[in-house]
Amino acid sequence: MKKQNKYHTLIAGGGIAGLVTALELAKSGQQIIIVDRDTKERIGGLARWAFGGMALCGTAEQKRQNIPDSPELLLKDWHSFANFGEDDYWPKAWAKDYAENNHEMVYMWLKSLGAKFLPAVNWVERGLFNRGNSVPRYHILWGTGWHLAELIIKHLQPFIDNKQLTILHQHKVENLICKKQQVIGAEVIDEISGEKYSINADQVVLACGGINGSTERVRQNWPTSWSKLPETLLNGANPISDGKLHDCVAELDGNITHQDKMWNYAAGIPHPQPEFKGHGLSLVPCKSALWMDHTGKRIGPMPLVTGFDTNYLCQQVANQEKPWTWQILNWKIAAKEFAVSGSQHNPHIRNKNLFKLLKDTLLGNHRLIHQMVDECEDFICADSLPELVDKMNKRTQKPYVDKEVLYAEINEYDQKIKRGITYCNDDQTRRIQHARQWRPDKLRTCAPQAIIDKKAGPLIAIKVQLISRKSLGGVQTNLKGQVLNQAKNSIAGLYCVGEAAGFGGGGASGFRSLEGTFLSGCILTARHAASAIISIQE
Repeated sequence: MKKQNKYHTLIAGGGIAGLVTALELAKSGQQIIIVDRDTKERIGGLARWAFGGMALCGTAEQKRQNIPDSPELLLKDWHSFANFGEDDYWPKAWAKDYAENNHEMVYMWLKSLGAKFLPAVNWVERGLFNRGNSVPRYHILWGTGWHLAELIIKHLQPFIDNKQLTILHQHKVENLICKKQQVIGAEVIDEISGEKYSINADQVVLACGGINGSTERVRQNWPTSWSKLPETLLNGANPISDGKLHDCVAELDGNITHQDKMWNYAAGIPHPQPEFKGHGLSLVPCKSALWMDHTGKRIGPMPLVTGFDTNYLCQQVANQEKPWTWQILNWKIAAKEFAVSGSQHNPHIRNKNLFKLLKDTLLGNHRLIHQMVDECEDFICADSLPELVDKMNKRTQKPYVDKEVLYAEINEYDQKIKRGITYCNDDQTRRIQHARQWRPDKLRTCAPQAIIDKKAGPLIAIKVQLISRKSLGGVQTNLKGQVLNQAKNSIAGLYCVGEAAGFGGGGASGFRSLEGTFLSGCILTARHAASAIISIQE
């Protein structure tokens, strides 16, 4: 095994959490090495493919829209959604820290790097049975997560050029090296050549992501409170986030918590250009679409509507007889509401083309609908309901959907709308109306719209299924980012940041996330860990 030079800090993982840690440490004069499993072009991890939304409060964007937010209100909303347990000391501590410090530690820090946000603040995860976000907090990064990764790399480049920062691409940390109960480095393998290294460092920072890149791990940790494990599960993460370094931490008596807490999505489709087996694409479900089971019956009694409680959507979809469900809508609804999560399918935001973004928002994103029809077998278009049902049944290779059943469900909903909103007694339309009270959401939400409508056609059916995304649990850490053992003591020389740490404390989000706490959580935990390491150095 070849010996490498000793570094001040070894960082396992080149996602946003790892890159932010490296940037903060490099500015303090440290000699750093990042060991990343992906290719050079994909440095930055899942952030490159992320939409770039962040839950922030007290921002200039909120103040311009007179949004009455505060750290105290954010923390109350967080606790309402999280359902923390009595023993969740460190998750609660991280939630409090996020509420109090996200403005300075994340928002202002990003501004100092040159990042900008769209002026409209969106209102997501409003809550269903538990209060979620009481006010709009979801800030969209101008340029998406792709720009965030590029921006941080730009600031890291001088340190790469002067050899202060070394990045090993397509290398894997296989094990941690300990001496006298202190982590002093890691065993690393070049995944291309197979050559192994032993790298010494004063401290090691784990920034390796969660476990949701492994659908096997997701299945092993499936929430016991949900009725059953789905037969199939798409992968919306990265297979290199496989939880193997979590096992290394456990071998050192590190405390791994809340692995059954996950942020998955209920509306995934197979990726039209898959990069690995089971690769999925997460859709943003249309609020005005009817969400049906595999037979064409409306899922209920509480209709499924996005934007209120993503965890509830996943539970209800997981509880269905078959692993797929259907969304039924029309072209008018899709053009105004349909979206795909991530930078890849939001080119106008990623490329910062304001004119085209405004055009799609005001006139409808017809380009995206045409793209989905052309590229995705699960995105079905038809001029009549009988034709739509025939295509749906061909897609599932069995006549699960009965035309009369589906028509009856759609007609019942349509008749309520046709009587006028004053007489429309339906939970879905009530939530649509609530969403439309906030102007930015009104731009992307139809007024209550009948499904079968000649002026709004053709009809669309989208076959969707559960897709894994992020781990909400992970390696337990204190507010310095130090990894804690089973006795709640820190393991000398070992830190953990980002998703690997459950975005702080091994589960800062609790049972549900307010959404937008992931990229920002990576930045917050990374800056805390870097600050703690720098203080030791000084």
